[in-house]
Amino acid sequence: MLPSPESCPALVLNADFRPLSYFPLSLWSWQDTVKAVFLDRVTILSEYDRVVRSPSFEMFLPSVIALKEYVSPSRHPAFTRFNVFLRDSFRCQYCFTPHITHELTFDHVIPKSKGGTTSWTNVVTACGECNLHKGSHLLHECGMNLRRKPWRPTSHELQESGRAFPPNYLHESWRDFLYWDTELEAS
Repeated sequence: MLPSPESCPALVLNADFRPLSYFPLSLWSWQDTVKAVFLDRVTILSEYDRVVRSPSFEMFLPSVIALKEYVSPSRHPAFTRFNVFLRDSFRCQYCFTPHITHELTFDHVIPKSKGGTTSWTNVVTACGECNLHKGSHLLHECGMNLRRKPWRPTSHELQESGRAFPPNYLHESWRDFLYWDTELEAS
């Protein structure tokens, strides 16, 4: 049985053949992909076995496409809860234990009640237990230590962090394009 077109997203690469983003992975629906092909905005690099047809046209659905014009990534990503988690590799910055997203929160290193700001340089990923233990105290007041000082990451740093967390589903045609620039092991 053929897969439905809805289960055939296209991996989108920039004009330099690198993914627009790794986490979340840059994917387009089959409809957006076909539209981009007709508008001559992308190059098809790989295809699914699935064909779509109209009365006058048929084509294999693209599985990997590259933009024809390079899109410059923004230098600094948005300050969001998810991006803080990604910067900190989904690890509590106090106990350094990895957690799944819904078990994480963020913590103000200098609490808001003591003049701390909600910013890249004062917010870290924390597990519920460590966050409760720290409360609204300064680190020296509760005997806790920070594993890594918070910083404002670049888009490149978040992309590199995202590469360590592959999505649950990877079509076989995407693999060469996702990790083509990783260093090969010497034998």
